[in-house]
Amino acid sequence: MQYLILHGYENRRPDGHWQRWLAAELEGSGAAVRYPQLPEPDEPVLDDWIAAIERELLGTDAASLTVVCHSLGCAAWLALAARRAAAGRTDAAASRLLLVAPVSDPVLRGIPGIAGFALGGDAVDAAAAEVVVIAGDADPYCPEGAGRVFAEPLGAEHVTVTGGGHLTIDDGFGAFPLVLDLATR
Repeated sequence: MQYLILHGYENRRPDGHWQRWLAAELEGSGAAVRYPQLPEPDEPVLDDWIAAIERELLGTDAASLTVVCHSLGCAAWLALAARRAAAGRTDAAASRLLLVAPVSDPVLRGIPGIAGFALGGDAVDAAAAEVVVIAGDADPYCPEGAGRVFAEPLGAEHVTVTGGGHLTIDDGFGAFPLVLDLATR
């Protein structure tokens, strides 16, 4: 199995973060894991993030690839999927996709430094063959509700984490067994 883990805005992959924990757990089980530092996380540029993600996809097998995104990483992956669809690609770039605490377009548009990550429309069907949305029940970065904004349009499974906030290290998510379980099932 292959995994690609994509971090969010202002994230420099710190020790103690659930994504670093997840990468170590997956690698410990023998999986091939890619967990890149995306360019300029404090001042991200969508085209640069997409180019970095596309480089990470080189040499992967979409049929055995699970992508785990958090926050702005979700928006970058969905933008990549939208571009693939606009180019006439109907194949998914990954078998499975876990959107963890995705950020809604209205919130993205309200933050000048990341407004360019907003899709301006519905979630993209070509994001992956199977999609799971994992979100806190009161995420300030998706106040409309991740189920309504992401899971329903994608026909995705929706897993709610009660009291989870934005599912960050500050919200108490260092080790995150739920994501590991969902990523490896």
